Amino acid sequence: MNKSKPKPLTRTKSRRQNHFRPQLPKSPTGIQGLDEITGGGLPKARPTLVCGGAGCGKTLLAMEFLVRGATQFHEPGVFMAFEETAKDLTQNVASLGFDLNDLIARKRILLDFVYVERSDIEATGEYDLEGLFIRLGQAIDSIGAKRVVLDTIESLFGGLPDPLILRAELRRLFRWLKDKGVTAIITAERGDGILTRQGLEEYVSDCVIVLDHRVNDQTSSRRLRVVKYRGSTHGTNEYPFLIDEDGISVLPVTSLALQHIVSSKRVSTGIARLDAMLGGKGYYRGSSVLISGTAGTGKSSFAAHFSDAACRRGERVLYFSFEESPSQIMRNMRSIGIHLQPWVNKGLLQFHAQRPSFAGLEAHLVMKHKLINAFKPQAVILDPLNSFIVGDNEIAVQSMLMRLLHFLKAKQITGFFTSLISSSRTLEESESSISSLIDTWLLLRAVDSGGERNRGLAVLKSRGMAHSNQIREFLLTDHGVELRDVYVGASGVLTGSARLTQEAQDQAVQMLQKQEIERRQIELKRTHQALEAHIAALRAEFEVKKTESLRITGQEQAQGAQLAQGRLEMGVSREEDVTAKNPMRRSK
Repeated sequence: MNKSKPKPLTRTKSRRQNHFRPQLPKSPTGIQGLDEITGGGLPKARPTLVCGGAGCGKTLLAMEFLVRGATQFHEPGVFMAFEETAKDLTQNVASLGFDLNDLIARKRILLDFVYVERSDIEATGEYDLEGLFIRLGQAIDSIGAKRVVLDTIESLFGGLPDPLILRAELRRLFRWLKDKGVTAIITAERGDGILTRQGLEEYVSDCVIVLDHRVNDQTSSRRLRVVKYRGSTHGTNEYPFLIDEDGISVLPVTSLALQHIVSSKRVSTGIARLDAMLGGKGYYRGSSVLISGTAGTGKSSFAAHFSDAACRRGERVLYFSFEESPSQIMRNMRSIGIHLQPWVNKGLLQFHAQRPSFAGLEAHLVMKHKLINAFKPQAVILDPLNSFIVGDNEIAVQSMLMRLLHFLKAKQITGFFTSLISSSRTLEESESSISSLIDTWLLLRAVDSGGERNRGLAVLKSRGMAHSNQIREFLLTDHGVELRDVYVGASGVLTGSARLTQEAQDQAVQMLQKQEIERRQIELKRTHQALEAHIAALRAEFEVKKTESLRITGQEQAQGAQLAQGRLEMGVSREEDVTAKNPMRRSK
C-alpha cells in the first residue's frame, strides 16, 4: 500500500480550481447593504421567501426590489397583491420617493390586485392555481417582466386545511415561477414558533429572509437575517435595517474587518498648546479621539475647538448631539470665542441633534451610516456617547460604537467622541467601555482645592506618537481653552488660587534671593575695588623704592669708578713698577 503523502502542488491546483468555480447567478436588489449580505443579490430566476410579523417591512422590501430593478437594472416587474389594492400600494410607497404611476405608465412595473375569498375555498373544498398562473403569466408577458412579487402567500393558501395539498400546491407554484425564469419574492407572515404560518414555505424556497420588528426598553428596532440560501454563501447574522424616506437600508455590521489603511498625516486639535502635548502636530487623521471627564469640565468646548479648526482647513464636520440643540451649542460656544454659525452657513459644519431614545441602537447606527455617506465629512463628532446607556445595555452600546468606529476608520474619518464620567466611577474608566478601541484618550478632571474647583487635562494615551505625561491646568476664557504652564508645588500640581498664592510666595523668595545676589555682587565688587586700590598703592610704593634704589646704585657705581681712577693716577705720580703693575707701559 502506497502511504506517500500527496504533493503540495495537488492542493494548490485544487485551490485554484475552487477559485474559478462558477457562481450562482444573482439578481441585485439595489437595496443598500442587502446585496453585500447576500453576496450579490437574490437567486436569479428562483423564488425567495420573505417572512416576518406585522409591520416589519415585508411589502416595502418586495416593492423596493421591484422599483430598483426597473429603474437601475432595466428589469421590469410584476407586483401581485392579495390584500392591498393597486391604489393603496401606490399611496403607501409614495412617501419613499417611489412614483409607481410613472413606472406603470412606462410599462416598467405592473400592479395587479387579486381578491381571494377564503370562505369559497372552504365551502367547495377545491383549489386550483390555473387561473392564477394564467393571470400572472399574462402580466409577465405584457411587460416582459424579469421580477415578480406575490404579497402575501397566506391569502392564497390560508383556507386549505390539508397540509399535503398545501405542500403540493406550494411546490407547484414555486416550480411554475422557476419555469417562467423570473426572480420572485413571496412574502409570508411569521408563524407561532416557526418561520411562517404554514411551516412549509421555507422548505420549498431557494432563499429565505426573515424580518423582525422588536421592542427593547421601550425602543423599537428592525432586524434582517438570511436563514437559507441554496447554492451560495451569505451572511448569517442578524443585521439592523432602517426604513426611511429613501427606502430600506441594511447595515452589514459584522462584515467589517480590521483591514483599514491608516494615515500618517496629522490634524490640529484647534488648541496650539494641546498640539504641542501631542508631539507638536495634533491627532492622526482618521484616528479615534475620546474626551472623557466629569460634568462641567469642558468636553464640548474641546469638541468645538476641533470642529472650528477642521472647518478652517476647509474640511466638512458632522456633529451628532444627543443632549443639546444646535442653537444651544452655538450659543454656548460663543461665550468662549468660538463662532460655529459661519461654518454652518458655508455648509462645512452640519449638526444632527436627536435624543437617543428616538430609535434603537442599531437604527441609530444605520442612520449615522447614511448621514455620513451622504455628507462625506472628514471628521465626525458624537457628544456625548454615554447618552445611549440606559439600564443594563452597556454591552449593546459598546457593540454599536465598535461598529461605528470601524466604519469611520475604514473611510479614514477622524472620530471625536465625548464621554461623561459619573463621580462614582473611576476617572480612567469610560462609561461606554470603549477605551481600548480609542487611539487618543484625553481625560479632563476637576481639581478641588482652597475652596474652589479648577480644571486639569491629562493625555492618558495617544497611540503611535510621543505625548506629554504632564497634568496641565486649563482655563475656559473668552478666547477659548487656554492651557497653563505646569506648576508643581510641594503637594503636587497646584491650580487656581493655590497656584497664584504659591506663585506669589515663590516670587517673593525669588526677589529676596535676587536681592541677596545683588548684595553679594556689590560686596564682591567693593572688595575687588579695594584690592585693586591696594595693588595700585603697592605698585606706586614699588616704583618709588625702585627709583631710589636705582639712584643709590648709580651713585655707588660712580664713586667706585672715581676711586679706581684716583688710585691709578696716584700710582703714576709715584712712578711705581709699571712692569709689574702695568705691563702695557714701556720703560724709558
